[in-house]
Amino acid sequence: MTREEPEPEFPGHAPDSLYATPRGTGQFRFDAEVADVFQDMVERSVPGYASLIHGIAVLGGKYAQAGATCYDLGCSLGTAARALSARMGPEHPVLAIDSSPDMIAHCTRVPHSSVQYRCADIREVALETADVVVLNLTLQFLPPEDRLPLLRRIAEALRPGGALILTEKVRFDDPGEALMQKRYESFKRAQGYSELEISQKRTALEQVLVRDSSAAHRERLAAAGFDSITPWFQCLHFTSLLAIRRNAKPA
Repeated sequence: MTREEPEPEFPGHAPDSLYATPRGTGQFRFDAEVADVFQDMVERSVPGYASLIHGIAVLGGKYAQAGATCYDLGCSLGTAARALSARMGPEHPVLAIDSSPDMIAHCTRVPHSSVQYRCADIREVALETADVVVLNLTLQFLPPEDRLPLLRRIAEALRPGGALILTEKVRFDDPGEALMQKRYESFKRAQGYSELEISQKRTALEQVLVRDSSAAHRERLAAAGFDSITPWFQCLHFTSLLAIRRNAKPA
């Protein structure tokens, strides 16, 4: 995929108005209601999202070898997986995994996609030898105690020199966090979200999305067996890291 090539089309791109009316205090879930509007939701909620997806595809293409498996773990609607597949071609199998059957159901309706989709818990699924693994806004939804074990399993699956692309919404120390939150809410207003939508979505996510600092992510990646941990994308709270697996297997 070059910069001029469009991302593979996603059908049923419904507008996100889930939080436009009062909804109570229920936690955010990746259910059918969210899946129906998720593409619009993520494009309007993650600053620089299109550039992020394009960069994941470009970076993934640099590290993939013909015949080696690439994973998109916690794929949601499979946007990163399809961009990777379109960039690399059919000689690079791309397996996209998500625990939400509603998300996977949407993925399988995408036409002309060679990505293989699987509904499974990424903490339990067996990982084959891989060149590239993508965790795009995924780790933050796992319980903190499950994050290092997953990263260790990914490091063990990657061939020496293989790449993990990890994108997360990170936490800053105050006063930086308070300032960044104000800027992020301004960004969401500019995307057409109302104060009610911003407030209700924030409350719903606070129950399920537990953020780490950038330093905590780097320390965990090093402990899991990665080095050359390089930030390549940053926009407001959103950071993406390129982590290369060491030549030796992690201890």
